[in-house]
Amino acid sequence: MIETLFLLLAGLVGGALNSLAGGGSFIVFPALLLVGVPPVIANASNTYAALPGYMSGAFGYWHAMAAHKHRLVVYGLVAAVFGYVGAELLLVVSNELFSLVVPWLMGFAVLLFAFGNKINGFVAAQGGGRRGMKLAGSALLLAFLAAVCVYGGFFNAGLGILLLAFLATAGLTDIHAMNGLKLYVSSIVALVAVARFAVSGSIDWYHGSIALVGVVVGGFLAARNAHRIPAKWIRLAVIVYGVFMTGYFFWGAYR
Repeated sequence: MIETLFLLLAGLVGGALNSLAGGGSFIVFPALLLVGVPPVIANASNTYAALPGYMSGAFGYWHAMAAHKHRLVVYGLVAAVFGYVGAELLLVVSNELFSLVVPWLMGFAVLLFAFGNKINGFVAAQGGGRRGMKLAGSALLLAFLAAVCVYGGFFNAGLGILLLAFLATAGLTDIHAMNGLKLYVSSIVALVAVARFAVSGSIDWYHGSIALVGVVVGGFLAARNAHRIPAKWIRLAVIVYGVFMTGYFFWGAYR
């Protein structure tokens, strides 16, 4: 009962963070580890818990993506193929090795979260509002997207920020369309990864479903009350918490 309540609370907080500022995986993934879920399964279960939020968000932004329908098929195919590759990579990594990798992935995700706006702004400035950077051809852009999707299939945290950086590189400037495409690609990556994890038996359905319920409810409640909470303070709290958890994982893995 205590574990159930703890995971439900973690899901509520994680879902609220995803609605208000992002970074919900910094809450849900460590919570799954703390209740005793093995690292690889905890990571897969975290992706499962995040999936409904991606899909509902993509549906909500569907109208904003109307001008970019020509991108959906190509982006969707890349997301499906390379999201699967990332999921497959996770399944060949042992829990022991993944435990050593987690601190570095968490640290990378925290840096992306902290400096993502500056990174995306810099990338967009380099693109100069054109359809794409002159130095980056279509093949190179798709290679960038493929690498991001492999990362997303392997480790979910920070995926949205990387996708926004890709979309800025591709020349998009409409933030609503970018958010929609981000969630669309994230949905496909997570859906393919969850399907692969399910086939291999790598999802803790019980603990993951408790977190999923919390994420959905927390995201809905936060979206209804977002105007009452200053986002900058939430981001700061997430960054501080993310740094603390990264240090905790480094201590646990390398002590």
